[in-house]
Amino acid sequence: MIDLDDIDRAMIRAVAADALISAGALGRQLGLSQPAAWRRLKRLREAGVFRGQRLDMDAQALGFTVTVFLGVKLATKGRVSLEDFERAVTAIPEVQTVEHVLGLYDYRLRVIARDIADFERVLRRRIMTLPGVGNIDANVLLSEERLPGPIG
Repeated sequence: MIDLDDIDRAMIRAVAADALISAGALGRQLGLSQPAAWRRLKRLREAGVFRGQRLDMDAQALGFTVTVFLGVKLATKGRVSLEDFERAVTAIPEVQTVEHVLGLYDYRLRVIARDIADFERVLRRRIMTLPGVGNIDANVLLSEERLPGPIG
């Protein structure tokens, strides 16, 4: 674990807002020289604070208007390994996240679809046919008030 000061935390927030921000612009924003900002950014990257960069696409703009959270309980844990289920479920492009959880269900999935009929097709033809699937519980997303952000 790396010790973070207030400037590091501000840097993390700035990079979370704009992953392509230059060290010069970052320095100007934080009151640092470009080399000092670059060194701090390099230190944070080397410490693993940033796991990479990714493109955040708007699913609705791409035609995916329905988001459903699924709770999946595996029926046959002894016969089907968790790895088999995880490998199969992550191959489904509509499944955006796969979370192995403790509680009522074994997995929590975030699934996107073009509409309810498309979701039903994904559910019936892809998810319900996965190895070991038992019970499934669905919750349709109505609105999303807070998007994930930095904790620093």
